[in-house]
Amino acid sequence: MTMTKRELVTEVANKLGMTQNEVTDIIEGAFEVIAQGLAEGERWELRDFGIFEVKVRAARQGRNPRTGEVVPVPERRVVTFKPGKKMKERVARATMKLSPSPDNHRE
Repeated sequence: MTMTKRELVTEVANKLGMTQNEVTDIIEGAFEVIAQGLAEGERWELRDFGIFEVKVRAARQGRNPRTGEVVPVPERRVVTFKPGKKMKERVARATMKLSPSPDNHRE
């Protein structure tokens, strides 16, 4: 399942009892501040949620899959995310609940 920004806004607004317009302004503002910080090379650590940071991927030689020709791939900056401890634990618990039990296995 994919969640859109609109769905996030709706869920947060319902949870906090705020209007969707208020929540939209807050979420878009937070995203903008984080994106701007990352563009400037800042590292964002949101306790218990995770860490966003920019890493540099070194230049390398790649291959064109159609022709097999060697092509240069330039250095580039990419955003990475490392989940925090509580996020990892929550996902691990949820995954276990979603996994099919041996009793429900179809052949």
